[in-house]
Amino acid sequence: MNNKILIFVIFLNSIVGFATINDCNAVLKKRYEPSLTNTNVAADYFVNTPQELVTALSGVTAGGIIYISDINSSTYTFNAKISISKNGAAGNIISLLPNPANTTRIKFDFSSMAENSSNRAISLSGSYWHIKGIDVFGAGDNGLFISGNNNLIEFCSFSECKDSGLQIGNGGSNNTILNCDSFYNADSLIENADGFACKLDAGTGNKFVGCRAWQNLDDGWDGYLRGADNITTTYENCWAIKNGYLKNGTIGGGDGNGFKTGGSDLKDLKHNAIYKNCISAGNVFDGFDHNSNRGDVELFNCGALSNGRNISFSTTNIANFLKIKNTVSINSGASDGLSATTSDITHNSWQNGLVANASDYVSLDINLLISPRKSDGSLPDVDFMQLVSGSDLINQGIDVGLPYNGSAPDIGPFESATLGLEDLQIIGGVRNFPNPFSSETKVVFNLKQTSKIQMSVYNLIGIKVMELPKKTYLTGNHSIILNRNKLSSGNYLLVIEGSNSEKNSKIITIQ
Repeated sequence: MNNKILIFVIFLNSIVGFATINDCNAVLKKRYEPSLTNTNVAADYFVNTPQELVTALSGVTAGGIIYISDINSSTYTFNAKISISKNGAAGNIISLLPNPANTTRIKFDFSSMAENSSNRAISLSGSYWHIKGIDVFGAGDNGLFISGNNNLIEFCSFSECKDSGLQIGNGGSNNTILNCDSFYNADSLIENADGFACKLDAGTGNKFVGCRAWQNLDDGWDGYLRGADNITTTYENCWAIKNGYLKNGTIGGGDGNGFKTGGSDLKDLKHNAIYKNCISAGNVFDGFDHNSNRGDVELFNCGALSNGRNISFSTTNIANFLKIKNTVSINSGASDGLSATTSDITHNSWQNGLVANASDYVSLDINLLISPRKSDGSLPDVDFMQLVSGSDLINQGIDVGLPYNGSAPDIGPFESATLGLEDLQIIGGVRNFPNPFSSETKVVFNLKQTSKIQMSVYNLIGIKVMELPKKTYLTGNHSIILNRNKLSSGNYLLVIEGSNSEKNSKIITIQ
């Protein structure tokens, strides 16, 4: 009986963008300047200085594109907050992007700002913006504060700010933070500043995908509520590393949690949280922290290593519902707390006679988690928590709707290479990152024998929209870069046909 390998991938629309500055008098004439780019691309604005950026942000309209160039300098220095209030629209976003001709990363330097709650670097109240490829440094408060909706922040970093690197509040909803890093954020009192914060009066439907937070003074992610209730935030493939430590490696005065799921002043508010394939490692206090959150929390295929307490859901101000599946907890500094009014906790590393320890993994070196990202912004491929062949954690999980190889999911954040296929194997759970992706993704597979491979892309109504040349691949590991090309946003099916067999396997699907 023939089968086919089915790879579901999402092509995320570049939905959401950057900002515009209020009350700017000058108008930068829209122009196409081929001298500023090595590719034949057009934009509404090309900017080369901070003032040109301010002017462009004032004049751009829905659907507009602003390219930031590094011709004069890759560092843009600001001493005042950039406020962004204009709106794009669904299908007509506003984009702030690096010029494709740039050779260096763009850095927005706000380090001349005094430490003050009014000195945020960028305030984004507009909706439908796409901000990509900017390093925000040294803000007097938040690096980026989002109160708008339906924005995409991609491949940016936020470091050494005096409050949370990126914060969502004031009702901001349905924002996606994709492949971003936030690190070394700390205030002068050494008691505050998170990596990321969807907290206080944030709206619902916000999502963090492929993000990392490390060595922030307070928490990696903070979900504390004040003014909002019963919202839901989703975290996918996010890593929280060594939070609670300062840049110099000493312990600060902050809370030091990896993921603070919620909490509130009166300990009565619900911040529902969904964690998929997330890692919390080496944080001073809790890896996954209850903090009197009264909502529903789900952990699917997560990993916790060497935190003060890996998983902490206490019997005080108890959570409403706690579901934990296919999750691993190793070297917790204190016994994990797994309490909730209702719980569904099965198929984890501490159940069914399983024991998880260093012998199950290629590496447990936490420092690998802060390796450089790939050129497209996706997470690095690391040996951390990759299961070795023969680990008793392989195929011991339960189907929770995430992709897996073999007869059942593995326990932990990464899938092992074993599919049990005759001539085609997908390595490492098809680490086709970024996912979602806007330009390209890498598909990795392993052949047990030399085979002629045909790869085709179909939409979900079965129409072939792309076909790669048929090619013979030798026995062993292979990787293929799949480019988005002209494909529109949506779900697609990559069909891989071997030379003498066809196999089916669901790889990636994102709602």
